[in-house]
Amino acid sequence: MPDTYFSDYLLKTDERALHKFEHYMPIYDNLMLPWKNQPTTFLEIGVFKGGSMRMWRDYFAPGSKVSFLDIDPACKALELPDTQVFIGDQADTALLAQIALERGPFDIVVDDGGHQSHQQTGSFQALWRQIKNGGLYIVEDVHTSYWPGFGGGYRNPQSFMEYSKHLLDEMHSWYSEDQKQFPLSSKAWEIGSVTFHDSMIIFKKQAKAEWPTAIVSENGRVQRNRHYSQVRDKRSIFQSQPGTASHTKT
Repeated sequence: MPDTYFSDYLLKTDERALHKFEHYMPIYDNLMLPWKNQPTTFLEIGVFKGGSMRMWRDYFAPGSKVSFLDIDPACKALELPDTQVFIGDQADTALLAQIALERGPFDIVVDDGGHQSHQQTGSFQALWRQIKNGGLYIVEDVHTSYWPGFGGGYRNPQSFMEYSKHLLDEMHSWYSEDQKQFPLSSKAWEIGSVTFHDSMIIFKKQAKAEWPTAIVSENGRVQRNRHYSQVRDKRSIFQSQPGTASHTKT
């Protein structure tokens, strides 16, 4: 039976308003399962009326470090038992570093803050290094990347959407044949996936110890036989290797 904790939570809210896109909830139902009832270090940027605070706190195991950041000083009064609310601007990198020192490193960061592209980009750059291996960095409401008033606009290179597309390229920089124009990025070693949903982007940190390697499996025998740096500048990646069957693409 599928888990529907987040979808069901919409009917369990109290006077603290929860403000999120409805289609986020089934995404979270599936995405968060590895952390359900598990000790978790969590940070959400953006408190608003505090509607998500109990939702997150109750999802993780008791004793988890569940933290929030908002620019509005009034949000401090919304603090719940076993949570901590920090007050300040998400663009303040010194503050983010202090929060990470006190409460991190993090399994999960959710940016539901000011939604300005420079805020989203700056917070990601400051906090990505504070994400644990296997952890998630989630940015909500990225539709603002298409709004000039939020520092966006269609294909605006300063928007967070375009920045995220650049990170997608960096994740694939293993395969570049132009090391001058498109060199291997450190992000290739760190980003396991970048998942685009409607107005939400999810980055998974996955440290890699080696370059991507192809495998050939035949008659139950598996061989790891090709380092992808070895197939650059070739017309086909399906070239026969010593000791393996030919897999020539025609």
